[in-house]
Formats: sequence, structure tokens, C-alpha cells
Amino acid sequence: MDFRLSLEHLALQKKARDFVDQVLVPVEMECELNDGLSAETLARLNPQVLEWGFNAINHSKEDGGQGYDVFEQTLINEQFGRVTGAIWDVVWQPAWPLRYATPAQREEYLLPTNAGKRRDAYAITEAEAGSDPRQVQTTAVKVPGGWKINGEKWFVTVGDVADYFLVHAHVDGDPDLPTVFFVEKNLPGVILKRTPLYTHHFAFKHPEYIFQDVIVGEDKILGEIGQGYNMTKDWFVEARLGIAARCIGGATRALEEANDYAANRKQFGQSIRDFQGIEFMLADMAVEIMAAKSMMYRCAWDMANNYDRKLAHARISACKLYCSEMVGRVCDKALQILGGRGYMRENAVERLWRDTRVDRIWEGTSEIQRVIIAGQIKKRGIGVYTDWF
Repeated sequence: MDFRLSLEHLALQKKARDFVDQVLVPVEMECELNDGLSAETLARLNPQVLEWGFNAINHSKEDGGQGYDVFEQTLINEQFGRVTGAIWDVVWQPAWPLRYATPAQREEYLLPTNAGKRRDAYAITEAEAGSDPRQVQTTAVKVPGGWKINGEKWFVTVGDVADYFLVHAHVDGDPDLPTVFFVEKNLPGVILKRTPLYTHHFAFKHPEYIFQDVIVGEDKILGEIGQGYNMTKDWFVEARLGIAARCIGGATRALEEANDYAANRKQFGQSIRDFQGIEFMLADMAVEIMAAKSMMYRCAWDMANNYDRKLAHARISACKLYCSEMVGRVCDKALQILGGRGYMRENAVERLWRDTRVDRIWEGTSEIQRVIIAGQIKKRGIGVYTDWF
């Protein structure tokens, strides 16, 4: 078996890294100092996303995307993970379920979103519904000519810049009828409740929104009534693989920073990398990244070439769990190697250490991933994880 990347894959990997280093990294400190990027900076970055050909990497060329398969998307997202402040989110990857759009919805939402003329935000989490989507209290009730939506959503990532939401609601309050609705942000009844502050400084915000008697047309259902959970789960699989990839990119940058610092920092007459306490940490970090990367590439390749929804859900949960916990360990060691300098916000290691903590929480906590994995073992046996696939 030949596990080497093709020349095309290597070129794509390099292109993504060059984009990160040349376009995204230069605005890291702006994001850190201002807790986000200015409208002027975003206006300057958006055309560059198009020029470099990284808009909508997860959608087909026919729909205005780049047509990359899951493995190619993973190569790109790995490099995106090198930038701090989640500035990778400047590069829009519209939600996976948008591919279920009707022809009219494709024209109104999918095509302009892939082109960067619109921005979507997925709204699912609530005060009482995080890991268990059946606890969603947002309802959609049929009214003449459409639907009336009531509820409240938390952690609506990029909700500050999005102009429409994909709202996960229960028709008539029935958890067996989960449905996703297009909701324009400027509709009457869409209310910004608050924009909380978080541990990391993120390129965009995660606001909370109230939907109070919001009326949408009959044509605003994405997919079918009752299909919402499966579409949301598909979105989770895509998002979790993206998180795993970015965790590896972040861990790799942290290791590079720590390795360079350890080589150049002199104490007691020698480079600190020559002390066993430091070189063992560097060795452990490298092995952790190697293991995580092997798992992620294997899962992404299989998903790109032998896609099975249930197996993807099972294996990407394992990938997200391992990679998100790995990056925490690697960044912590990197910070320790840098000592006091590693605790300074001007240092990329400190920002990565802070930024990547959320990866064990969002799009399914580590505990939820373990529940999924254990459930799959009960249903399918350990081979779903231990056999070659």
C-alpha cells in the first residue's frame, strides 16, 4: 500500500499553507487585540479567499464551490488550523445540508453563499438542548401560507455576520419531527439577545438569538419535515472532521514554535532542547501528532472514497475525540517549553493553547463522542474501530 500523498495533494497542501501564512497569519494580532476582525479587514480578505480558490471547498463546482472531496478538504483544513483566533472561519464553508436545497433555494441561498455574497449560520444549540437535540424547545407551527417559529438559540457561530440562519426546530413541538428552516436575519421577530465573551478571541462572534413569532414561507423548509436530525448529524460529521484537521494543524504549529524556541534558548550553557526533560516533551508531541494525523487521513480518505453515513458518524467521532484532546496536550507542553514567554498573548503558542480548548466542547463534547463510540461498539463490535477499512 502506498500512503504517500500525490503530487496534486502535495501542491494543494502547500497552496493552503501559503494562503494561511501570507493572508491569514498577518492579521492574527488584530484579531487578538480587538477580539475580532474589523469590517475593513474582512472586506479585504474576502476577495482573497476567492482569488486563492478556497471558497466553498465543501461544495461542488456546479454549485459554485471548489469541488474538493473530503480528503482534499481535510488537507486544506489542516493548514487552516495553523492560524490563531479561528481566522480560518473567514474562509467560508457553507453548511453541508445546503446541498438538499430545492432549485429555488439553490438560487436564493446556496449559489450566493458559495460565492461569498451571503453567509449562513447553523442554529441548533439551546439553553436546555446541547448534546441531546431531542430537547430542542424551538417550535415551528403551521400557519396560513407558512410557518411560525418560536424559540431561542445559543452559540450561533458567525451569527454576527451571517445574513440568514439554518434553524433546527421541532414541528408542533414534536421531537420526532425535527426540521431545518431558512430564516432571514432581518425578519420581524428575530432578536439579538446578547453576544457573550469567551475564552478565545474569535474572528467572529457566537451570539444568542430569540425567534419570537417569526413567520417564514412554506418554501423555507430545507429538505423535508422530520429530516432535520439526519441533516444536522451530517453537518456534525463534516464539522467534526474539520475540527480534527484544524487541531492537527494547530498542534503542528505549536510543536514547530516549541522546537525552534528550544533550539535557540540557551540556559546553563546549552540549548534547552539538549535537556532530557525538554526533548522528551518534544518527542511525545511529535508522536501524538503522528498518531492523530494517521487516524485523520485514514478516516478522511475512506469517507471520500467509500462513504457510508453511519460508519462516517462512528469513525469521525473517534477522530474528533482523539485530535481535540491531543491538541490540548501538545499545546500545553509547548507552552511549558516556552515558559513565561509561552504565557504571553503575543505568542502564537499561548493563543493556540487558549483557542483549541473549545474543540473538546463544540460540535459534540468529548464525553458525547465517547458515548457515540461505545454505542457503535455495542451495535457493531470493536471491529468498526480496530479492523482495517
